[in-house]
Amino acid sequence: MMHNEVLRNVTEVRDLGIKVTNYLSPSDHVCDIAAKAHKCASLIHRCFVSRNTDLLVRAYKVYIRPLLEYYSVIWSLSTIRDIETIESVQRRFTNRIRGLHSLSYKSRLQQLNLHSLEHHRLLTDLV
Repeated sequence: MMHNEVLRNVTEVRDLGIKVTNYLSPSDHVCDIAAKAHKCASLIHRCFVSRNTDLLVRAYKVYIRPLLEYYSVIWSLSTIRDIETIESVQRRFTNRIRGLHSLSYKSRLQQLNLHSLEHHRLLTDLV
């Protein structure tokens, strides 16, 4: 109770854009942001008339990667499932770029001069 009012019991709450559950696992939050990032990535591929690789990568860095990295220090990923969920966004985005479909994920990242999101999180943590 607070000020003679009964507080309701909730299982999850969103604070500053981060979904916090009563069991403090980031999995629900990771699924939410991955779904949002997949939608944004699909929108970029549908709406950009130009298929210029540099332009698509720049759009990815500006519009999608910040969604995936927002407050990543707080919900630092520890499970392989969560890491793969986040990484699947970049994997799928790079796979849809013309001319890179047949390459492996690592080769696509090298071709586009990108790092894996896990590596990028590690660099951010170290800085």
